[in-house]
Amino acid sequence: MGNAVEGLTPGYFALVMATGIISAGMSLEGFAVLSSVLLVVCAVAFVTLLSLTVWRVVAYRGAAAEDFMDPRRAFGYFTYVAGTNVFGVRLALAGHHTATAVLLTFTFLAWVVLGYVVPWTAVLGRQERPVVITANGTWFIWVVASQSVAVAAATIEPVFEAGRRELALLAVVSWSVGVFLYGAAGVLVALRLMLYKFGPEELTPPYWVSMGALAITVLAGARIVEMADAPMVHATRGLIAGLAVVFWAFATWLIPVLVAAGWCRHVRRRVPLRYEATLWSIIFPLGMYGVASIYLGRADTLPIVENIGRVDLWVAFGAWAVVLAAMCLHVYQTVFARGPAAGA
Repeated sequence: MGNAVEGLTPGYFALVMATGIISAGMSLEGFAVLSSVLLVVCAVAFVTLLSLTVWRVVAYRGAAAEDFMDPRRAFGYFTYVAGTNVFGVRLALAGHHTATAVLLTFTFLAWVVLGYVVPWTAVLGRQERPVVITANGTWFIWVVASQSVAVAAATIEPVFEAGRRELALLAVVSWSVGVFLYGAAGVLVALRLMLYKFGPEELTPPYWVSMGALAITVLAGARIVEMADAPMVHATRGLIAGLAVVFWAFATWLIPVLVAAGWCRHVRRRVPLRYEATLWSIIFPLGMYGVASIYLGRADTLPIVENIGRVDLWVAFGAWAVVLAAMCLHVYQTVFARGPAAGA
């Protein structure tokens, strides 16, 4: 167990992100029982991962610090922000707006701190050059974290009249920051692909976050458009509504590219397909694309977009079930079933 905690990847909160967003999608579609079951799984995963992360930071500070210094893993810490906000938004759908507000308070602080610490420790503070050679799909998680703050703020903005202007400002600012961060991450990752040797073996699951980041940008934009009137909302509603459709179109275009990359990696190059924590980086984008499509279709009266989202949501749920079963088997085999001899 100690070895498992020490080696816990910072990006494991993607499990919470994936489960929470699919639960939210099932709630939107009226599957209350299934959505509630997924919410329970999401809550258990959140508490478990939060406890293990605290354990790791306290007992294995060196391992946690090394992750902050590694540009290939450091951005995984932003999954805490995104996972917590997705969990909070799902609680808001169940009427627990105060819990959402409390979680948003913690995630906003974490988003601000990590937004300055991680780029400095993992990228700007490195002596090795060029740093762009380390760019990968996990860098888009920073975008997802920013947009998750926007979604959470926009979700509770109509409920809390006292802080409506502040929540509207936070939603628009974090959404805008996320858009610019996507452009920056996209340029850096594109340079990595074009300037340095890169094969299908390196097209790991986190590259799906490039699509998931666009999808959550669409969802955040749709939620902002629906917020109650506030000065910041009034000034940006038209712009954000139009850009949300553009981002949805680009996210749709990326899906065949990512599927082709996976086929090339596992079929042509025969890279074994086995369980790894980063597989949740595929499930979350699938679920987020489905929910964003449903929400955008309803908000802008686009039935075809809504229907695409409905189909994708069930694809995401099927993939979630497969990966969850693989994770449970993996944890049993590597943590609980290994005797002293095997562990040695």
